[in-house]
Amino acid sequence: TVSVSVAAGIAAIISAVPGLGDLRVPLGVLAIGIVMVINLRGIRESGTVFAAPTYVFLAVTLGLIGIGVTRTFLGDAPHVTGVEAMGVPVESFGLLLLMRAFADGCSAITGVEAVSNGVPAFKPTEWRNARTTLTVMGALVATMFLGLSYLAGVTGALPSRDETVVSQIGRAVYGTGPLYFTLQFATTGLLILAANTSFADFPRLSSILARDGYMPRRFAYRGERLAFNAGIGVLAIGAVGVLVAFGGLVDALISLYAIGVFTSITLSQWGMVRHWLRERDQGWRRSAVINGFGATATRIVAVIFAIATFALGAWLVLIIVPLLVVAMLAIHREYRRAEDQLTARPDAPVRPPPPPPPVVVPGPQNTPGVLPAATVRPLLSDDLVAPPPPPAEAP
Repeated sequence: TVSVSVAAGIAAIISAVPGLGDLRVPLGVLAIGIVMVINLRGIRESGTVFAAPTYVFLAVTLGLIGIGVTRTFLGDAPHVTGVEAMGVPVESFGLLLLMRAFADGCSAITGVEAVSNGVPAFKPTEWRNARTTLTVMGALVATMFLGLSYLAGVTGALPSRDETVVSQIGRAVYGTGPLYFTLQFATTGLLILAANTSFADFPRLSSILARDGYMPRRFAYRGERLAFNAGIGVLAIGAVGVLVAFGGLVDALISLYAIGVFTSITLSQWGMVRHWLRERDQGWRRSAVINGFGATATRIVAVIFAIATFALGAWLVLIIVPLLVVAMLAIHREYRRAEDQLTARPDAPVRPPPPPPPVVVPGPQNTPGVLPAATVRPLLSDDLVAPPPPPAEAP
């Protein structure tokens, strides 16, 4: 999530300033470093910094859709010009193409899971505020996704390595004035915010796993700014590694991102089904059916992603995720073994205490340096080992 969000944000900047194309990877690494430092400062500070781009993006994007749709209905539809389309091999219309298109479309709705992951971070009442936020987010995602998809068809925007589709639509509707650059930089800010959700949620999740013994205990400790420093640092290092390995290209990273997201959502939904079946609270049947339906739908999407994008990089996720599971199980077994060794059993025999060790006084007892040690010796042991006193001198 961090790598693909940052890569998409840098792509928005490069679309507005093409001269930065050669700095795609360094700019991405710099962005990850900035987000990491902000999160190490604490949750409250990071939320304040990233709130402004969100509202600016909503304003300019909804304005873009409103102006573009209005112009189209009035007979003055905007058109995209001067774009070199990305070369795509011709494929026959078949099941694999449909599966890939369906999977790519589903990736547009990823990100809403961040609300459910971060419920403890909401103000009381947490679940009600999270539900309200999720409802508003769903409505905004549907409006912007459908509106931008419609304008992409109207304007003739095409996938390009040099300019994003949103940039093409913005240039066609807003021109190249201040509103266009505001759209691009606000898009970058929002995508960096998407990366920030992982920095807020992964350290918290890793701390829970660490308390349960599935990750090293270090991940459960907070720093002096009350942030989970270990989780933040490991996440930043891993994101930089993935970003550099794939050259900061969004189309190369998206398959890794989406299959991981839908797999985690599927596991979370099945976990909720087990929760309802075990607790059987009021309305548990309806909740179990809803979560079961969601788990089934997202599992289908995850399988489609694995099949349709296997050759595009999904195989890497299918290898790494099982290895991570095996590693966490091994850590848990090690902690359980250590706990068993340190726990006193009620039926364990109580052994008598060992005899006190002998006290060795390295010198004659009648010398000023040894007399204090000889005085303390009875407090330690009755067994004294000392050289015999020197023989008396002849008169």
